[in-house]
Amino acid sequence: MASSKSKKTELDLLMPMIREQLADGQNVTFTPSGVSMLPMLRPNRDTVTLSPLPKGRLKKYDLPLYRRDNGRYVLHRIVGVGETYTCLGDNHIGRETGVRHDQMIAVVTSFNRDGREIPVSALSYRVYCRFWYATRIVRRVWRAVRRRVRKLVGKR
Repeated sequence: MASSKSKKTELDLLMPMIREQLADGQNVTFTPSGVSMLPMLRPNRDTVTLSPLPKGRLKKYDLPLYRRDNGRYVLHRIVGVGETYTCLGDNHIGRETGVRHDQMIAVVTSFNRDGREIPVSALSYRVYCRFWYATRIVRRVWRAVRRRVRKLVGKR
């Protein structure tokens, strides 16, 4: 069985072309495949439009595509800005700290859901980001309660 480092993903294969288009100032649209950004982005169904990184630092709630030190590409929201970034997927509880600016590749400027393009500058999107991040603890407790109830009901 091949190790995860040697296993090439579709994004690994497309990344040279994506980087080239971004370097030329062009936007790139692709379909994310992971579940970490549910419910906002549905895997293999919704698309995102990436733009070249803006000048300077990214801001809280920006949605960058970055590459971890282990080589994996990640599309998670920035939830903290300092010397490094703190990122979090909408479907995750644990935050990823220590993400460096040099790991950033591009930033999402819009996403397409069911044929409707939603810019990240839209008020509805900005409200969603803040609400979803603010309620992460409540959602974590709710998931734990649901798991326990399902476990109890299943034992009968």
